[in-house]
Amino acid sequence: MKRTVIKIDEELCNGCGICVEGCHEGALQLINGKAVMISDLYCDGLGACIGECPVGAIELIEKETEPYSETAVMERIHTKGEAVILAHLKHLRDHNQLEWFNEGIDWCAKNGIDLDLTKIAVRKPKQQQSENRKPLEAPCSCPGSTERDFKAEKAKLKFTSANNPVNHNEQAPNIASELQQWPVQLHLLNPQAPFFKNADVLLASDCSAFSHGSFHTEFLKNKVLAIACPKLDSNTESYIEKLTAMIDHSKINTLTVLMMEVPCCGGLIKMANIAKEKAHRNIPIKAIAISVKGEILSEEWV
Repeated sequence: MKRTVIKIDEELCNGCGICVEGCHEGALQLINGKAVMISDLYCDGLGACIGECPVGAIELIEKETEPYSETAVMERIHTKGEAVILAHLKHLRDHNQLEWFNEGIDWCAKNGIDLDLTKIAVRKPKQQQSENRKPLEAPCSCPGSTERDFKAEKAKLKFTSANNPVNHNEQAPNIASELQQWPVQLHLLNPQAPFFKNADVLLASDCSAFSHGSFHTEFLKNKVLAIACPKLDSNTESYIEKLTAMIDHSKINTLTVLMMEVPCCGGLIKMANIAKEKAHRNIPIKAIAISVKGEILSEEWV
């Protein structure tokens, strides 16, 4: 599958080793005076090492590689002691990777490793039946591309009655968004993000939300969103790989493709169908076409 991992420019690397210290997952080592990625399996793709590099020799790229494994990381780093384990868990928590975070804590509990989680300001889970505990909540970091799950933050929708027009001299009531997560642009989305697991996904054209007035309540409600433009976006091949990973690895339930009536928008359903053909699982796909005025022109399972 394709996913985000780091790439090191050996010519720029000066062998200082700061990135190795910053990678608590143990994905980096100094070999022959250069930082080297020893296994993609240990790279979470969150880029903590990038900020540690003083010469800018590290970047994030998308490549075909094996899925990240939190179990493999814990098996590798647990011998380095509590400080390294806590630094790793804090890194996951700060990037809102709560599934991996909780998986790491569970691994430690099952293997008799007692952690003082108060050192990273989170509560300690009950040791018994850790699989049944309530997942820990964590604050988000950068609002630009950090993954966020909004389901726990949802507010009740407030509607204005059609029979009682809004008085524009008064403040209009808020209408809560149906958006469940962030980011939404397909280039920025990690197909293995926890919010994709067993989800119903809406793949919408960039323009559709602006044309259909009830986009949130009619199309987005109870779905995880990905937006894309097959005409203007670059590297749409990566879109197909991500959709395939959502089907096979995150095991999404359904995929709804919302397109505009313009011909170029047909690229969305084409990408979805190619991903379905490449995937090992079979899921239902619904295609919805709307006019530039927001009218529903067609809606069918394909």
